[in-house]
Amino acid sequence: MRNRSDIKKQAKSKFHDLYGINVGAYLLYFLIAAAASGITLGLGFFFIMPPITVGYSLFALRVYKDGQVDIGSMFNRAFDDYWRNVGGILWMELFTFLWSLLFIIPGIIKRLAYFMTPYILADSKNVKPTEAIKLSMRMTKGYKGEIFVMFLSFIGWIILSALTFGVLQILYSGPYMSVSLAGLYHELRQNAIEKGVVTEAELA
Repeated sequence: MRNRSDIKKQAKSKFHDLYGINVGAYLLYFLIAAAASGITLGLGFFFIMPPITVGYSLFALRVYKDGQVDIGSMFNRAFDDYWRNVGGILWMELFTFLWSLLFIIPGIIKRLAYFMTPYILADSKNVKPTEAIKLSMRMTKGYKGEIFVMFLSFIGWIILSALTFGVLQILYSGPYMSVSLAGLYHELRQNAIEKGVVTEAELA
């Protein structure tokens, strides 16, 4: 399995190669999130963002893997299997929230355990919503620290993005981080298959 530095190096290279479409897709994702939050007192967020999150996860994953991307595919994956995507993400958020009621640390641990859920939904169309969560828990077992450190490695970019009122986030750090996290999913997925934690059939 590639280490964090190599994953980020490939993500940065792929991001730079397709800079325009990467920024465009992230900006669109960002604007949809902002708009959805204002629909019917924020309820629109629960029915619009889950499928868009899955679609954007597929976009970022394809950037990392082969660079064969277009923004249309993001929306196709988002809404082709709408209720499955909504169910998977909302179950993930509900379980995370319930664990967070037991204090912050259990919530963080479960958030890391469920990290792969949107990518599995994007990458494996036959996996059921709750099964995607279970697969994520199996595939992240023993690697939550790696995932946490990957997130922490972007803390400097997050702070700089805040200081630029989000401009840097849209133009650089947001899409770069998204492709890096998608890359981490891809490498952990391959690692889980090689070690027999999951099978290709389960992720078909």
